[in-house]
Amino acid sequence: MGNREDLLAGARKCLEEKGWARTSVRDISASAGGVSMAAIGYHFGSREALLTAALIEAIDEWGTRLGRALASFGGPGGTPGERYEAMWGAIIESFETDRTLWAASVEALAQAEHSQDLRRYLAGGQVQGRRGLAAVLCGTSEEQVDEATVRTLGAVHMALLTGVMTQWLTDAGSAPTAREIVAGVRALAGTIGAVADDAPDGGSQARP
Repeated sequence: MGNREDLLAGARKCLEEKGWARTSVRDISASAGGVSMAAIGYHFGSREALLTAALIEAIDEWGTRLGRALASFGGPGGTPGERYEAMWGAIIESFETDRTLWAASVEALAQAEHSQDLRRYLAGGQVQGRRGLAAVLCGTSEEQVDEATVRTLGAVHMALLTGVMTQWLTDAGSAPTAREIVAGVRALAGTIGAVADDAPDGGSQARP
């Protein structure tokens, strides 16, 4: 590999071991096999730009792996509830196996306040994630999912995924399991249905 590739690999290792905020230019240089610290400026412009590039590369690879794991959700076999639980099982497994990457992505959200490039990337990733989740849940391709479904079903499940991820990173022992998530979604659906049924106007304002 050349210096640029060595620096990317070193930055990724640092993100996994130290996180964003605690990684220094010297750390990256050492993890890259002693590549000159000046090479960071030459190839990337700054420490932040290098860490952004490394995080984007890692998230892209993680997204591909998770996408493969979720691909079976829309396939044959089992009830919709069982397939939905299996989907969450795959997501939670990712929280455990890729914990450092998830934690780095949370740190990146804070750093995005100071980096337009990182903010644009994360915003684009959210759009893509909402569409991908909607497609998995609908059992269709991303191209066939309409925008309304992306901004409702996809956006709500992206919010749910982010919230569950935060709980797993904070305290995995008390975080909800895949079965508990399914039970919670069913309970929420029942609550919303009951509110809608009780509404004076027949529920037209209560339904999402």
